[in-house]
Amino acid sequence: MKPRPVRWRALIALAVLALSSVVALTTAPTLGLDLRGGTQIVLETRDTPEVAADGEGTDRVLEVLRGRVDGLGVAEPSLARSGENRIIVELPGLTDPAEAAETLGRTAQLTMHPVLGIGDPAAGGAPGTDEQGQPLQLGPPALTGDMVGSAMSSPNPQGVGHIVNISFDGDGPARWQSLTGQAACAPPGDPQRRVAIVLDQQVISSPQVVEDIPCNVGMLGGQTQITGNFSPEQASELAVLIEGGALPLPVEIIEQRTVGPTLGADAISASAWAAIIGSALAGAFLIVVYRLVGLIAVVALGGYALVAYSVQTGVGATLTLPGLAAFVLAVGMAVDANVLIAERSREEYAAKPRLERASELGYANSLSAVGDAAVTSLLAAVLLFGLASGPVRGFGVTLVIGVVVSLFSALVLSRLLTLAVLRIPAVKRRPGITGITGVGPVRRRLEARDPGFLRRPGRYLAVAGVVVVVMVSGLFVRGLELGVEFTGGRLVEFTTTDPVGVEQVRDAVATTGFGGLTVTETGDGAVALRSGELTDAQVGQLREVVGAAGGGAELLRDELIGPSLGAELARGGIIALGVALAAQFLYLAFRFRWTLGAGAVAALLTNALVVVGVFAWTGRTADGVFLAALLTVIGYSVNDTVVVFDRVREHWARDAKAPFHRAVGSAVLSTLPRTVNTGISTLTILVMLLFLGGATLGDFALALIVGIVVGTVSTIVVAGPVSILLQQRWTGPAPRTSGAKQPVGKAGRRHPSKADRARRRAGDGAVV
Repeated sequence: MKPRPVRWRALIALAVLALSSVVALTTAPTLGLDLRGGTQIVLETRDTPEVAADGEGTDRVLEVLRGRVDGLGVAEPSLARSGENRIIVELPGLTDPAEAAETLGRTAQLTMHPVLGIGDPAAGGAPGTDEQGQPLQLGPPALTGDMVGSAMSSPNPQGVGHIVNISFDGDGPARWQSLTGQAACAPPGDPQRRVAIVLDQQVISSPQVVEDIPCNVGMLGGQTQITGNFSPEQASELAVLIEGGALPLPVEIIEQRTVGPTLGADAISASAWAAIIGSALAGAFLIVVYRLVGLIAVVALGGYALVAYSVQTGVGATLTLPGLAAFVLAVGMAVDANVLIAERSREEYAAKPRLERASELGYANSLSAVGDAAVTSLLAAVLLFGLASGPVRGFGVTLVIGVVVSLFSALVLSRLLTLAVLRIPAVKRRPGITGITGVGPVRRRLEARDPGFLRRPGRYLAVAGVVVVVMVSGLFVRGLELGVEFTGGRLVEFTTTDPVGVEQVRDAVATTGFGGLTVTETGDGAVALRSGELTDAQVGQLREVVGAAGGGAELLRDELIGPSLGAELARGGIIALGVALAAQFLYLAFRFRWTLGAGAVAALLTNALVVVGVFAWTGRTADGVFLAALLTVIGYSVNDTVVVFDRVREHWARDAKAPFHRAVGSAVLSTLPRTVNTGISTLTILVMLLFLGGATLGDFALALIVGIVVGTVSTIVVAGPVSILLQQRWTGPAPRTSGAKQPVGKAGRRHPSKADRARRRAGDGAVV
């Protein structure tokens, strides 16, 4: 006898939970630099007349940079090519980026020159300065850096100090022999007996050829040593510069982000507390509203958190600051699926009071809505990963994992637990404790409402239009404060030992002669300074000035975005929003009708405009995290529209002759309890994130709170009315369906026919 499918599902679920537990206990998460502190630098290669800045050339630059980074002594550095001509360098723990930028940004090729004399312009050649600051006259380059095979420092076996061992490749040995043979013809102590090693038009070493080298013979064997009583650090740095100086392509730093360890630790703590408190409150709400089924949902959400965390760590995905927010948000999405199923189970029980069967039909008839909502959220997450950059991409990765695991939590784990509990004899004797036998006062009042309240859709659209105009006017009255990601420039944030005000910092900075600086106070009690262009040296000066005013200053973050990259990110943000709206329309038009898809996109556009308007009126900065929030609003707020339209399709198919606006109205009324309960659960978590998540996550949470509230309302006053008008104008009446005509009650409920009752017994679910 074959085991029942539910047993196989139970075994699979147990295996997933067991494996997740092992991974969670044995694997540490990979934290992004914005959480553990460090520096990220994005380099872009440039074309030269000889070499194109393509993937192959950039890979060669990447290999050279690995040697430079290894010389910095940073633990677990990461270098990777991004696209054709960009390289992302991550340096954990390095919170002073000046040294890294200095080493990585040296773009000229390494060259070796004969020395013609000391500071004598009459000697001809190119001017230079040796290590002691003495002027030199250099001859044309005899070797280039690509002829250097390796350079390593080691203790001097014949005396004190360290030496640098160099080997040459290709034409290097012959050219080095010729260069040293020419220098050996000069008498000892003569400047012309020296060889100048030049990087970025600076002489980094000018050793003298030893006396035992014959004139016009030079050094043989393709190897040499540079001595000079170097310290270990000096020898190591010189070796790094010699071996890593041969960049085949020039590079430019187009993005630089530095996060202090304090900010990262605070972000982890704040997000953890927000998740714990928010999830606890949301769980308590579910238990109060849905009783035993709510308790099962809370247990399933615990399984969701375990599996999502283990997948994140197991695949090695980097957890970033926006990723923490995505993790918290995905909990809300998992709640949404459980609430939707519980509400549908209540409806099925009201139609036919059989406890276990009502639960089964609740899951079966909710599958299409849960799946559509997951797909629309995945579209937004994939767009974030593909079109965003930096930590925001981590948000997209975490959101993808969260959406997929939420389906496992709601449709597999929660389902198995619910069916198992409902089979317990004690539960069968007391069905009221399950939470699905009672309709509740809210639903009863809604069922008494007339579903024809949308018969005049233009009125609702007029009200929505006024709200949108008021919000958008903020862009013209106050303007939208764009972050450095979109404008280019540099932003540094400091925390001070003693509290300082913005005016105090402005006055202190003004005395130093820095012009064009914008000084603001962040929500973390720190001060942020922003300018179109600041060097590392100027950042150091600003830190001293702010520290003098506040009794000491610590760098929290440092962001540098090149102007070309800022314009590219701004353009990419607009493209991402447009693509997100287009993708949602195409999917919804495919799943439903183009009239419904157009209504959903109109609601999404309304949501986005209202969120942008709120940020404009409140003067909040629209940065990369804001873009993540905006795309999340599009992906998440469409869930409510999907749930309503899924019910529209069901009601419309059951009664083809009923006016379309009544089908939309009855769908809104029948899904409103789910909307309210889901909104309360999700908003509970986001409110905790707003108050506990700090300045960055606080703005993110605010955008989502506004988006979810507006998204819920816009489904009723925008998506529904737009679809009704389009349906009336272009597509005419709904298609007829087979089966007897059914009378529709005030809230869209009807008396089931024999065919419907047979369908319910067979478990076919809703007609779609």
